[in-house]
Amino acid sequence: MHTKNGRPLQVSGTTLYSESGQVVGRIREDKLFGQNGRYVGTVVGDRLVFRSADSARIAPAFSAAKRGARALADRARSAVRGDEPDIPD
Repeated sequence: MHTKNGRPLQVSGTTLYSESGQVVGRIREDKLFGQNGRYVGTVVGDRLVFRSADSARIAPAFSAAKRGARALADRARSAVRGDEPDIPD
């Protein structure tokens, strides 16, 4: 999976990690929520995009361990509707 602008993300089950292994959030349906339960982005195909119309949603908080960094290739930007999500690194 990649962000709208092509930054690579690691997926393990329903948990998403940045390329450096930081927890980005957990997928619930087609939405990604951070560890604090706040909306991070919407999954569209293989892209994660931020949509302000979805940003009021919340989910239960959770905890997850960091995982190892991986070298992943960037991809070209996508034209899907939405903005680049704020991903920790």
